[in-house]
Amino acid sequence: MNAVATDRPVHLTEPRWVRGLLLMVALGFLTLFLLLPLITVFVEAFKKGWAVYLAALTEPDAWSAIQLTLWVAVVSLAINLIFGVAAAWAIAKFEFRGKQLLITLIDLPFSVSPVVAGLVFVLLFGSQSWLWPFLQDHDLKIVYAVPGVVLATLFVTFPFIARELIPLMQAQGSEEEQAALTLGASGWQIFWRVTLPNIKWGLLYGAILCNARAMGEFGAVSVVSGHVRGLTNTLTLHVEILYGEYQFAASFAVASLLALLALVTLVIKNVVEWRSARPERVASAPQTAFASSVVAPRPATA
Repeated sequence: MNAVATDRPVHLTEPRWVRGLLLMVALGFLTLFLLLPLITVFVEAFKKGWAVYLAALTEPDAWSAIQLTLWVAVVSLAINLIFGVAAAWAIAKFEFRGKQLLITLIDLPFSVSPVVAGLVFVLLFGSQSWLWPFLQDHDLKIVYAVPGVVLATLFVTFPFIARELIPLMQAQGSEEEQAALTLGASGWQIFWRVTLPNIKWGLLYGAILCNARAMGEFGAVSVVSGHVRGLTNTLTLHVEILYGEYQFAASFAVASLLALLALVTLVIKNVVEWRSARPERVASAPQTAFASSVVAPRPATA
C-alpha cells in the first residue's frame, strides 16, 4: 500500500480543501484583474446604445486610427517574419563569431522600456540629431510621422518570432537539412521543403504574438507619433485622446474593438497550440521527408 501511495502524483496527495482553496484564489484573481475589466469595457462601450457605438468607430479619426493600426501591424509582421526566420536559422543551424551578441540583441526589447525605445528614435531622427540636416534636405520625416510609428513597433515586436523559432530549430537539429543537401537540393529547396514544414506551427504562433503586440503597443508609439489626429494616431493612442477629452463612450467603444481583436488573437493562438501539439508522423530516416519529394520511386522488381 505504501508503494502505491508514493507512486501517486503529488497533486493528488493534497487535501481536497487545499486544492479547492488554490482554485478559488486563481479564479478570483482572474475574475478581478481580467474578466471584470473586460466586461466593464463592453458595458461602457454599449452604455449609450448602438448608434453612439457605431458613430465612435466610423468617425474619420477613428477610421484613420484603425487603418493605421492594421497597416503598421501588417508591415511589422512582414519584416519580422523575414528577420525572425533568418535570425533563428542562423543561430540554430550555424556557429559563427558574434552569435551570442546576436542573441543578446534579440532579447534587448524585453529589457528596455518601450518609452525609452521611443525616446531613442526621437534622439536619432529628431530635430536635435546629427541626421536632422540630411533628413530635412531630402524632405524625409521619421519621428512624428508614420515611419517613426513603424520603427517603434518593429523594435518592440521583432523578438517574438525569432525567440519562438530558435529553441524549435535547435531541438530539431540539422540532420534533415544535411540529408537534403546530400541529395543535391539547393538552399531554397531545403528551406521550402524541409525547414519550413518543420517550423510552420512555431512560425504561426510567433506571428500571432507579434501581431498582437503590434496592434496593442502604446509606450514607444506614443513617444514617436506626435499624436497627430487622423495621421499618426493608432487605436491605443486614439483611446487615450478620447478618454482625456472625457468622451468616455467613444473611448470605450474603440477600446472594445481592441479587446475584440485580442480575444480573436487568443482563440487563434489556442487553435495553433492545439494543432501544434497533435502528434505528427515521423519519417523512418532523416532524409525521407525530402527524398520523397525529389527522388523518383524505384520500379518494383520481381
